Amino acid sequence: VRLVESGGGSVQSGGSLRLSCAASGFAHEKYCMGWIRQTPGKGREEVATLADDGSQAYAESVKGRFTISQDNARKTLFLQMNDLKPEDTAMYYCTAEYGTWCPKWVDEYDYWGQGTQVTVSE
Repeated sequence: VRLVESGGGSVQSGGSLRLSCAASGFAHEKYCMGWIRQTPGKGREEVATLADDGSQAYAESVKGRFTISQDNARKTLFLQMNDLKPEDTAMYYCTAEYGTWCPKWVDEYDYWGQGTQVTVSE
């Protein structure tokens, strides 16, 4: 499985960014995909997930501001981030794991992209 993120950058507080993740190489039909972010001080946080059945889940800190989606061919995963805040500053990773449901723990994801940096200034 290959995951390649793009779309990160620097924005001011209140701004928007759209992250993309080009996905390829899946050997099975059922898989979960998600976005996980990491900062030196907070560690890793699961931001949003998209299960194989289409169900979505979000961290409380991003609910109402972030939206996870996927194209019809399931080749690209997106994360639309609106009303960005300085605390959203982090390295954002696209992740994937085989199965109908998404992993319960961040460490259970087997496939990770290289990450894309998001920096939000005041």
